Amino acid sequence: MFFEEEVRPLLKANFPKLKYSAALIGWGSEALGYDTAQSTDHHWGPRLLLFLTETDYKKYKTIVARHLSNKLPLTFRGYSTNFSRAEKNGVRHMIYKKSGNIDHMVDIFTIKSFLENRLGIDATKKLKTVDWLLMPQQRLLAVTSGAVFQDSIGLGKLRGRLKYYPYNVWLYLLSSQWAKISEEEAFVGRTGDIEDELGSQIVAARMVRELMRLCFLMEKKYIPYTKWFGTAFKELRSGQKLSPIFRKVILSKNWKERERHLSGAYSVIAIMHNDLNITKPLPTKTTKYHGRPYLVIHSDNFASVIRAKITDKKLRNLKPIGSVDQFTDSTPVSESMELTKKLGIIYS
Repeated sequence: MFFEEEVRPLLKANFPKLKYSAALIGWGSEALGYDTAQSTDHHWGPRLLLFLTETDYKKYKTIVARHLSNKLPLTFRGYSTNFSRAEKNGVRHMIYKKSGNIDHMVDIFTIKSFLENRLGIDATKKLKTVDWLLMPQQRLLAVTSGAVFQDSIGLGKLRGRLKYYPYNVWLYLLSSQWAKISEEEAFVGRTGDIEDELGSQIVAARMVRELMRLCFLMEKKYIPYTKWFGTAFKELRSGQKLSPIFRKVILSKNWKERERHLSGAYSVIAIMHNDLNITKPLPTKTTKYHGRPYLVIHSDNFASVIRAKITDKKLRNLKPIGSVDQFTDSTPVSESMELTKKLGIIYS
């Protein structure tokens, strides 16, 4: 509404030949559709992004920004259009004022500069395999989510190219996720067997988290920031069936009960794998772990058969560490494109 009722008319009246795209993407809970009343306490309000061509950006960026500052109303639907200066973390707050120009949050970019800011790379060009592996999913999600209000310079087409991983990269991530699960799937029982119920609970919680992440991969959905992880999982096709099972795993009082519920989850996910039709059908029931009395789905089998389907030889021969999201668990890393780019050496 802010774009349609205020920003677009001003641009049409004063810059009638200007071609641009307008959207609310890139960051913020409202871009993902998860904002609540609590979200309004910071970096929230009547705001949007304008994208100009490289030529028009140099010519019009300052002029357009100044014109909007002079002509936009002080409030829109009761919310201030004036914002504080950015704090050290980039956060801004609505500040109500009674007169004068406003410091708005109509941020102006080129498509290239925006993607470099959010993904750390010029994603208008063809991406290499390692580029895909180094872009955190939560950032890819933010760039490809949210509303585009007008698109005259190809923002939608570019977002379509980033909508999900190329096929071979997807297979590599699937294989790596199964391999990651295989490393610990027997430990729920092994820890419980030596009366380490806390250890068993911790491993079970880790298994739930990694199985949830596997479901996102299977359904070709990017994983959001931790705060919205469970919320987004419930929106998956598999989320409705698996959420109550995972809750039972977490709330189980002993390792045998925990293992039983996890076995049910493994079966559901193994069936999901078979439904993908990317490999031959694999067993969907848990069995003992190499003769030991711990029930597992033998995730390493899933990892190996998926890996065999990767046609990119270099990718197939990479260690099964997956993407930056799979071998790190650090917000400072995923929030720093400078750091993630340095991690590219791992794939050398």
